[in-house]
Amino acid sequence: MDKVKPAHGVSYRYRIHGATRHKKMKPFLTLSLALLLAISGSSQNPFVTDQFTADPTARVFGDRVYVYPSHDIPCTPTRGRVGWFCMQDYHVFSSPDLTNWTDHGVIVSQDQVSWVDTASYSMWAPDCVMHRGKYYFYFPARTKDTLYGKGFAIGVAISDHPVGPFAIEPAPIRGVSGIDPNVFIDHDGQAYLYWAAKEIFVAKLKDNMLELDTSPQVIPNLPDVGLKEGPFVFERNGIYYLTYPHVENKTERLEYAIADNPLGPFVVKGVIMKESPECWTNHQSIVQFKDQWYLFYHFNDLSPDFDKNRSIRIDKLFFNADGTIQEVTPTLRGVGITPANSSIQIDRYSQISDQGVHPEFLDSTNRFAGWKIQLSRANAWIRYNDVDFGKGLLQSVRVSGRSESGGKLSIYLDQRNGPEIGQITIPAGKDWATLEAQIKTGITGIHHLIIQSLGNNTIELDWIQFQE
Repeated sequence: MDKVKPAHGVSYRYRIHGATRHKKMKPFLTLSLALLLAISGSSQNPFVTDQFTADPTARVFGDRVYVYPSHDIPCTPTRGRVGWFCMQDYHVFSSPDLTNWTDHGVIVSQDQVSWVDTASYSMWAPDCVMHRGKYYFYFPARTKDTLYGKGFAIGVAISDHPVGPFAIEPAPIRGVSGIDPNVFIDHDGQAYLYWAAKEIFVAKLKDNMLELDTSPQVIPNLPDVGLKEGPFVFERNGIYYLTYPHVENKTERLEYAIADNPLGPFVVKGVIMKESPECWTNHQSIVQFKDQWYLFYHFNDLSPDFDKNRSIRIDKLFFNADGTIQEVTPTLRGVGITPANSSIQIDRYSQISDQGVHPEFLDSTNRFAGWKIQLSRANAWIRYNDVDFGKGLLQSVRVSGRSESGGKLSIYLDQRNGPEIGQITIPAGKDWATLEAQIKTGITGIHHLIIQSLGNNTIELDWIQFQE
């Protein structure tokens, strides 16, 4: 086994050799081993940083969140279309707390699907649902001939477990041509399939979850101008929400419409997340986990110069009293409680001072190595929310940092210029060093962490960690 250390946002974990390793072990052993080998980490945005991911469909099965994203890979002259999206397989990730994430590896690859054009690298946005004890994984891909229609079809793979192994159905769903499948199962057990093909379509599924039970129908009353894709439907308090990316101007923003039943008619209500000029696409799912609602989406954090290599994120989502959705502002901090004794990636901050703070990649030639943050003036500060100090046993703090001219940092809890819990001196030098200092003891519970520069010398920081 190889020990894998992702740079930021994903737990330390062990990976067994081979992308399809889970097929060589009994399913329950695969899941148990994966859970046992997941070591504590922290969750920031993006929450997967050792590979490109996009189009996250989040599902709650039992007491864990499972995320089924698409998997961007760089195109080459012999792989995919250079300058475009390139996707050949699907991973699944899971977490018990939105802080510690496990990569369960590849669950479906284009090479395993007999009807897929494997030169297209078009394994786009998927979905997975549980029905009558089975897990149904839905995925789009371009067909290799006209037997199942020209263009994109939607395939299905079935498993007894949310992480596989999945058995792929020999043929895609007949009567469906399009991308971005989404399955919603209502309270009465009726399943509905939604997908996109210039418009957004819906049809009932038969109980076998493999065939249409009604003819496809276009969902009307959605915006007439601009691309619409990526449907995701959920229900809350009797309101059915249809969410989708839509190009209102130049890039996709996340919007939603509501109805009193899964077939509509739907009424457009507003924007969930505004468009970003940096990333042309967005794609969403919305789930409730432990009494909190969350928006899963993507951005191009790890590839700021090329928005076809994307990364998945999470932020909290809230509703108004009338059931409308409050607009979500994207964050770097993301969600989850970060243990104080983990390597806290403070470059994924909650808030920073107006001047003197600048995040950048640790290594511009290997962006999977993550980020660092630069403090370049006196009193420049970073706030990182929701750090758990536990039962008050922590006594010292360690920082990975460097400063050519030397510098000093103050560490506060909850508010700037409040009671100081410790200071770190960064000696002058060009090399990264791990520095340690004592802190005020007896700190318990969850606090916000503030790191502030005490001088005008430039300081670079990678992580901070508290120890007993």
